[in-house]
Amino acid sequence: MLILVIPVLLIFFIVPLSISSIHLVGITAFFIAWLANFKIFLFALGRGPLSPSPKPLSLPVFLAVSCLPIKIQLSPKPPTSQSNGDSRQGPLSYTIKAALLVLVTVVNDYYRNLPENAVLTLYAIHIYLALELILAATAALVRAMSNLELEPQFDKPYLATSLQDFWGRRWNLMVTGILRPTVYEPTVQLFSVLGRDWSRGLAVFGTFVVSGLMHQLIFFYIGRLKPDWKVMWFFLINGIFTTLEIAVKKSVSGRWSIPAGVARVLTIGFVLVMTLWLFMPEFKRCNIFDRAIEDYAYIGAVAVRTRKSMTASLFGLTM
Repeated sequence: MLILVIPVLLIFFIVPLSISSIHLVGITAFFIAWLANFKIFLFALGRGPLSPSPKPLSLPVFLAVSCLPIKIQLSPKPPTSQSNGDSRQGPLSYTIKAALLVLVTVVNDYYRNLPENAVLTLYAIHIYLALELILAATAALVRAMSNLELEPQFDKPYLATSLQDFWGRRWNLMVTGILRPTVYEPTVQLFSVLGRDWSRGLAVFGTFVVSGLMHQLIFFYIGRLKPDWKVMWFFLINGIFTTLEIAVKKSVSGRWSIPAGVARVLTIGFVLVMTLWLFMPEFKRCNIFDRAIEDYAYIGAVAVRTRKSMTASLFGLTM
């Protein structure tokens, strides 16, 4: 079965190379070259259906669910749920995030007057907001087409109380969900002879290694530049500290703990420092944000031309 899908995997790896738009190449690299390929790989190994939905799906929805890294929430929560994992935060929340994204984008021309770390911090906020909105739009599209609810992709990462909590339960859960069966679980089984603690520690670190490699590949698609491996080091360092954190928590076995407020500050502070030091400079090196502004300008120009064309057509019909 795996031999039969190899051509599909290769095509999915090649597709992002034919795209120039910064937004489209980023989305295609993330959804198709990485997550969809991993999902198809699991299917080829007999480790899960392409569509786990308990009810029949229309052809367009089935194709979307089977080809894209979309995971349906099999036990949807009631609409009134206010839990952290609720995938529907409400229109007000997304409106505020959209407004903040527009604001961050509009003030892009003034970034050059700010210190570099302040600029990189604004870029990080830009990325988080953009990811939230893109994934929410994907969920809304599937919901409108099929009345199915997608599992949430973010769970308030700014409330994380540990690196394990941040990476495993709150940040980009779509990636976590695909790395667990493709990397973590096989690694635990492979090194089970070393004992439970060692096999799990190696599995956690191995998961970060694979994630780092795939992120490095995405940046190659975007920038078409020779890797400087800073992004890889970002994930290696986070993998080392997350593995050590898990080991320390297990050794103290609940005998003492850091207050939640302090733990949140330490966790987000560590992630932010690592992000500004190793992750965000790659965005600057690939000139991602200037290219993103060009995309926005092009979309705006197309919208203006379309509106003028529609107005002219309507005016012609009324004459």
